Amino acid sequence: MSEQVQQTAETGQKKKRILSGIQPTGTFTLGNYIGAVRNWGPLQDEYECFYFIADLHAITVAIEPAELRRKSLEAYAQLLACGIDLEKSLVFIQSQIPTHAQLSWVLNCSTQFGELSRMTQFKDKSAKHPDNINAGLFDYPVLMAADILIYNADLVPVGADQTQHLEIARTIARRFNQRYGETFKIPEGYIPPLGAKIMSLQEPTKKMSKSDTNPNAVILILDDKDTIIRKCKRAVTDSGSEVVYAEGKDGINNLLTIYSTVTGRTIEESVKEFEGQGYGTFKVAVGEAIADHLRPVREEYARLIADKAYLKECYTRCGTEALRQSSRLLSKVYRKVGFVQSEIR
Repeated sequence: MSEQVQQTAETGQKKKRILSGIQPTGTFTLGNYIGAVRNWGPLQDEYECFYFIADLHAITVAIEPAELRRKSLEAYAQLLACGIDLEKSLVFIQSQIPTHAQLSWVLNCSTQFGELSRMTQFKDKSAKHPDNINAGLFDYPVLMAADILIYNADLVPVGADQTQHLEIARTIARRFNQRYGETFKIPEGYIPPLGAKIMSLQEPTKKMSKSDTNPNAVILILDDKDTIIRKCKRAVTDSGSEVVYAEGKDGINNLLTIYSTVTGRTIEESVKEFEGQGYGTFKVAVGEAIADHLRPVREEYARLIADKAYLKECYTRCGTEALRQSSRLLSKVYRKVGFVQSEIR
């Protein structure tokens, strides 16, 4: 991150630090990419960005070890393929940085049972996995707080489902600071610039989601060109034939939104382009435009995932720096709570 340090020195202002973790749950959808992921690259020029693969959080639900390893590496490669520059950002794997779990235990002792029991995501996930309501599922907001606080993050990107977790992190930090003196920075929520909202190809009133059981409803960023075109051809539309953006034409509206986004055209320009043409021609054109737009991502991902040695070099280098930075704060925390200083290295 030498370039970033130089930029900071030249401007005389320290960049604010953004931290965000993603669970290794599979390939990003077109909706994930357009709505959020493709905006992460440009953030690097304005902020100091720390991204991590949240594999510790991933084991709160049952997952095969080999699958977790594979998905963690795939998620890492996808982040880099989508434009994260390791000269500007740190991208690391959570489980390789022991300070997260070490701080989490200390923060557990500054967290009230009642606070955790009120977390809505615990209730939701318990309902989805009634046969595996484990302590980690109950306690993972504290680990999430440790993820944030161990790096003194200024900003944390949050969606509607994460505001409660950020709030409990802020509460824990304040409580610790009040008891032991100023230690943690109180993080703020960050609402990132969002791209267009992409809907399901089969149920265009619903958001596109990788958990959709219908594979034709979702375009994945690593789908090949033929697959993307086939899914677009099968996209649900109304009984009309005119390509216009209008109320009641949810399917066509969704395809127009996608086409406009990946081509850089306005909706009006896209409508004019397909004036007098039927849905069939339009759907094929949408599929081709998506495939062409995603081709650099697919090609870069294929290169990265085939070079495991390079990926290892990247996450080891970033992890070493993440451990160095987080260890300084953990040492401060350990000293404040009264642990005997260790000389073990």
